[in-house]
Amino acid sequence: MKIVYVQTNPVFGEKKQNFNQVESMLQGVSADLIVLPELFATGYTFTSKEEAFALGEDHKGETIAFLTQMAQKTGATFVAGWIENENDCCYNAAAVVNADGFIDSYRKLNLFNRETLWFSPGNKPLKTYTISGVEVGVMICFDWYFPEITRKLTQMGASVIAHPSNLVLPNCPDAMVTRCLENRIFAITANRIGNEKRGEDDFTFIGKSQITAPGGAILSNRYRICTTQTFLF
Repeated sequence: MKIVYVQTNPVFGEKKQNFNQVESMLQGVSADLIVLPELFATGYTFTSKEEAFALGEDHKGETIAFLTQMAQKTGATFVAGWIENENDCCYNAAAVVNADGFIDSYRKLNLFNRETLWFSPGNKPLKTYTISGVEVGVMICFDWYFPEITRKLTQMGASVIAHPSNLVLPNCPDAMVTRCLENRIFAITANRIGNEKRGEDDFTFIGKSQITAPGGAILSNRYRICTTQTFLF
């Protein structure tokens, strides 16, 4: 299985610009699985639920259309963070998309800090997805803090965890070593870099995207640069 993570520096609210950044970074790339950061198209620091909802979409929106196009170009299934709107709620979600389009979404179960002001808690069950013959589970960012998430996905058959993230705390990269060691799985944490200061929030994102092996070895990590990284296993 050929896996790629993409570590980006999105501009808040500028979806087209953020799409262009990802497309440029994936020029000439082919893979089975590509993982993008949490909320890769919109940025993170919202000032109201209304603002988050306005930047959200359903599965027929421009973000899923972009991911479908990129899946067709790369041959990959994408796991990518986005805002998913449904009825009057918006969710911090990760879309699973291949060349045929939208497959499903995972909605973040463990919201971090002020995310609870903008997003509704995830209301869909954990699932795994068969990608190139490999069972892949999905979690988002702060889910790393709760070992039950990774354990449940492993019990469901996942051998790889796709982990879109917007990390600001330094603990996660070390914690994923533990999660992979205790569950004997691979994990792909795709984080972002950059700073966002809006409203009451001033966040600097740590980068440090990494691929972690079942024995806890860090096979690849990147700090504070926009980058893609490919791994074959």
